[in-house]
Amino acid sequence: MTLWTSAEAAAATGGRVTGEWVANGVSIDTRTLQPGDLFVALKAARDGHDFVTQALEQGAAAALVSHVPEGVGPDAPLLIVEDVQTGLEALGRASRARTAAKVVGVTGSVGKTSTKEMLRTVLGAHGRVHAAEASYNNHWGVPLTLARMPAQTDFAVIEIGMNHPGEIAPLSRLAHPHVALVTIVAPAHLEAFESIDGIAHEKASIFDGLEPGGVAIWNGDLPTSGILQARAEEMAGVSVSFGETAGRDMRVTSVRESGGHSVAEAEIAGGTLLYKIDAPGRHFVINGAAVLAVCEVLELDRALSLAAMGRWHPGAGRGAHVSIPLDEADPSVTLALFDDAYNANPASVAASLAVLAAAPVQNDVGRVSRGRRIAVLGDMKELGPTGPELHAALADLDATKTLDKVHCVGPLMRHLFEALPDAQRGMWFDTADDMAARLPRQLDAGDVVMVKGSLSMRLARVVDAIRNMSQGDARDDAEG
Repeated sequence: MTLWTSAEAAAATGGRVTGEWVANGVSIDTRTLQPGDLFVALKAARDGHDFVTQALEQGAAAALVSHVPEGVGPDAPLLIVEDVQTGLEALGRASRARTAAKVVGVTGSVGKTSTKEMLRTVLGAHGRVHAAEASYNNHWGVPLTLARMPAQTDFAVIEIGMNHPGEIAPLSRLAHPHVALVTIVAPAHLEAFESIDGIAHEKASIFDGLEPGGVAIWNGDLPTSGILQARAEEMAGVSVSFGETAGRDMRVTSVRESGGHSVAEAEIAGGTLLYKIDAPGRHFVINGAAVLAVCEVLELDRALSLAAMGRWHPGAGRGAHVSIPLDEADPSVTLALFDDAYNANPASVAASLAVLAAAPVQNDVGRVSRGRRIAVLGDMKELGPTGPELHAALADLDATKTLDKVHCVGPLMRHLFEALPDAQRGMWFDTADDMAARLPRQLDAGDVVMVKGSLSMRLARVVDAIRNMSQGDARDDAEG
């Protein structure tokens, strides 16, 4: 499928092309580049111009550059622009302009990626959906996602994130969504913001880029909901709230969890919705209500939306529930793993701890007769001066108090480790590698283990160590 011709790309960017070419995709990384991609030579940790020759050798259709790189021949297929980042944004803007797709923008301190994936699944029941495969939600990720969008797309889901004030509104204007959604406002990136209110104002700025008459959907259960509501009413043609409190336009009235699933009821104008999610977790249910609100305002078939919602489950690192077999001869001898290792802030950790606290354990299947609920937590980054206090405060959560053991990774999580009572205090290590080397011998069949931390803490290595637990010998030293 042709995504960009050389003439279209030149018209979109105002650049100069060498030769005629056709691109079937857009790539910024030679490690994942596919033959036929347009390679975008962004400057990040390395200058992408240094990889243009390699990209062309790997079959790139052309390269988007600001100058002819050294070693590249005069007949090489190029799109030469004044600035590569600006050129990528221009491609994204042109791609957005040429499609008739309904565009949904998503932001939030917690849950924007899982909500994006939920939207991908549910909207996919109604047509062709375009969304980034990863968390491409920053200054290059949003235009890259847009530039990769086929013109024949029916629905586009654009995740928009931020690290500093003033980042969301320009990205929202680039995406120009018909519907914009804020999942939650919570302590995250506090190093760059003076308060939670500042974060709320930044998240609410996603409504600034709405299409005329567009729809703003926002969480109505937050201390900062008033900020979201005010911006929604100012910028949107329609304002829709969701949550569990009275007066919400999409109100969740009941949540039941069993067998690794969640079943919920919600009230909306025109009736009651009963929906299922293939994962435990109240936070997934609430975001599911927001997704269904998107479907309602887009006037999509409700039965198809509800059926598709029941098929969604979180992916690796986002709360995926994995059963780890520990005995080849007995399939009932398993350990349950909640892989939530991709990211962490106080709100998302609290939500995951609540899921762990409610998870069923198995008794009398392992060397430890009673199954246990065990958390492995890594540092929550970018919390500024309040970081130590916010880490220690996790010990006071009701969910934390129900756990059998809490293991901690990182200097900030040392504050939680020291705040825990002796009976709950597991191990503390400075690095994930040290935890990964020791943790498996502390686990046993029947346990439920949740792993969560900021991405830079590399707790995926701990997840891998649990997934790779050998048949039997990893349990020899399980603690009683």
